Amino acid sequence: MTIPAVTAQTTPPASATDPLKSLTSNMNDFLKLLMTQLRNQDPTTPMDTGQFTAQLVQFASVEQQVNINTGVQSLIQLAQSNNVLQASALIGKTVTATANQISLQKGTGNIQFHTPAAEPVTVTVADSTGATVSQAALTSNAGQNTWTWNGKDGSGQQRPDGAYTVTVLGGTAGTTPAPIPFTVSGIASGVTTQNNIELVRLGQLTVPVSAIQSVAN
Repeated sequence: MTIPAVTAQTTPPASATDPLKSLTSNMNDFLKLLMTQLRNQDPTTPMDTGQFTAQLVQFASVEQQVNINTGVQSLIQLAQSNNVLQASALIGKTVTATANQISLQKGTGNIQFHTPAAEPVTVTVADSTGATVSQAALTSNAGQNTWTWNGKDGSGQQRPDGAYTVTVLGGTAGTTPAPIPFTVSGIASGVTTQNNIELVRLGQLTVPVSAIQSVAN
């Protein structure tokens, strides 16, 4: 049994500089320098400590802002983790989402589209290189339509599971074919985050949670 993946890529890279750590180090160096200069100043011509005090206040203000930013970032990461956990409830369910690719899972992929009336429709499936894999010419029904791809190419060979680009063109006879909006359906196999966006995997196709139109058992 394959365990679906649930990941949250919210941890910053190890090479990233910690601004709070750097600021704390700089403040400690500043305080050491200040105390050294105060201890070694000439009593007859005391140095002006006003500038040092102003800089100390500025350091403290910046440190406070960094602390606030760090706290906000922690809240964001916590919210993202919570969203991923909530999205994990979709795993194993049939998800319908807006996408420009069809997910071929276990040799089957499905799309849905709507036409106001019966009309000629051409569905084209292409691989990652843009080469046409399969093309179907059909007449749609007025209203909602579902088209299922059996994963076979034009020569009858079974294509491997994966994400394939789809275009749907339609229009009444004698008119120039126009793109028809469509949705794709697949079984949710995992969830993740990328660039602070929660994503659901339908096999090898990844769609944002915001693109999901419906969920069914």
